[in-house]
Amino acid sequence: MTTFTWIVAGGLLMSAVALVGGVTLLLRPGTLEKIVRPMVAFAAGTLLGAALLHMLPGAIAEMGAGSAVFLWVLAGFAVFFALEQLLHWHHCDPEYPRDRPRPLTYLVLLGDGLHNLLGGFAVAGAFIADVRLGIGAWLAAAAHEVPQELGDFAVLVHGGWDKRRALLLNLLSALTFLVGGLLAYAASLSFDVAFLLPFAAGNFIYIAASDLVPEVKQDRDVRVNLLHLTSLVAGIALLYLLRVLLER
Repeated sequence: MTTFTWIVAGGLLMSAVALVGGVTLLLRPGTLEKIVRPMVAFAAGTLLGAALLHMLPGAIAEMGAGSAVFLWVLAGFAVFFALEQLLHWHHCDPEYPRDRPRPLTYLVLLGDGLHNLLGGFAVAGAFIADVRLGIGAWLAAAAHEVPQELGDFAVLVHGGWDKRRALLLNLLSALTFLVGGLLAYAASLSFDVAFLLPFAAGNFIYIAASDLVPEVKQDRDVRVNLLHLTSLVAGIALLYLLRVLLER
């Protein structure tokens, strides 16, 4: 498969992940809660594993161990921080009419679309550098998308959208991942996009440390905390195993 084929296939498969939100229709809220939080911890582990075991070493191999690599990591971290600051700068009126979708739902769709666009750009950059790096980055991004899409779907339905339309809108916002990948590939034909590797590593580190870990680190039940820790380590271990297998 060519690099372009990997990027297109990865983008289409990632878009299909958005349909996982439909699973919420089959599960009781209590069951969903028990499943989602360990998945969040696992996703955090895969993102950290992809960033530190795949993308950052790949970036150093491509760009050298100079300060430029780490500046791009910081840039990737800062961009996602700024994006979240922008998207959270809103006000939701509790008296908003129940027969219309609440403003929060539009914010969720906008945020998910922008997030997927940048994610596609970053993962495509990994594929362009090395298909093996791309596979690791894609798996980490997919692991993160599953619990996120479950949550997004629940927010859309709760916010006033019917279930069928909520799935469709989630799918459309996920297609921006493919758009980002195609943009990155087009850019690579004109100039060097090696900077996307450390930039993506910064994205992944930010998402794991700022969004995911805080969701699962403060449970009062020791057994639940141990489950979350195990899930985090399992995510890291999976990406380490993937690196070992791909290097053979």
